[in-house]
Amino acid sequence: MRADLLITSVQNPKLKDAIRLRERRDREETKLFLIEGYREISRALQSGIVFEALFFSPAHFLGSNESTLIEQAAKRGCKLYECAEQVFPKLSYRDRPDGLVAVAKQMQYALTDLEHVFTKTKTPLFIVAEAIEKPGNLGTILRSADAVKADGVIVCDRCTDIYNPNVVRASTGTLFTLPVIEAGGKETLTWLLNHQIAVVAATPSASIEFTEANLNGAIAIIVGTEQLGLSALWIKAATIQVRIPMLGVADSLNVATATTLLLYEARRQRRGVQ
Repeated sequence: MRADLLITSVQNPKLKDAIRLRERRDREETKLFLIEGYREISRALQSGIVFEALFFSPAHFLGSNESTLIEQAAKRGCKLYECAEQVFPKLSYRDRPDGLVAVAKQMQYALTDLEHVFTKTKTPLFIVAEAIEKPGNLGTILRSADAVKADGVIVCDRCTDIYNPNVVRASTGTLFTLPVIEAGGKETLTWLLNHQIAVVAATPSASIEFTEANLNGAIAIIVGTEQLGLSALWIKAATIQVRIPMLGVADSLNVATATTLLLYEARRQRRGVQ
């Protein structure tokens, strides 16, 4: 394993360029983003994500397979930059780094990239996440969507972008295992209606509990932030409105927790459904 460059200073231009990708503005300008961690990078490689560079620090490795992963990245034309032990923490955004941070090209997906789903199933399951503010929540929603093998996640009217390092981390790399689309709310609603996808809105004001609703068909589960809930666009368009019962003093669950409950209820109902 031979690096293209050994970085011994935090003033190195390539290191500084990578660090700037923590900022949304720089990610949007360059169309690049950061992936940190063995598991996340491994899943990105398996999913065909294009890497531009891989920074690594042997002093921070936690396992024994890092060299194999680095070689896999190198075979795809990725530049390798070895970092001195004291330099790598400047790039890492984890409390306990494992010595691997990649710079990758953003995936450019649109709603039309979900068209192939309809050739596989008559009853697709989508999640629409409207204006999710916290990267950790969005990442957890992606993780839950992957867990139930949902057919895609559509992020509408975003407050945080899907390439935020904390989204990637919270998703544990599942950002790369299913289609994740960023689109406007009106555009998404039109697409769903054109494909006869029922809109299931999660709202505390609904009269039907989520376990009583029929989630067997072609559906999109729509979730919004705890503070504001779903916009009027989705409430008015909802084919089905469901609520999660709250028996204590809190009036709502964390959006990622609520999404997970809804997804697993849909999965429970849809066993054997094609």
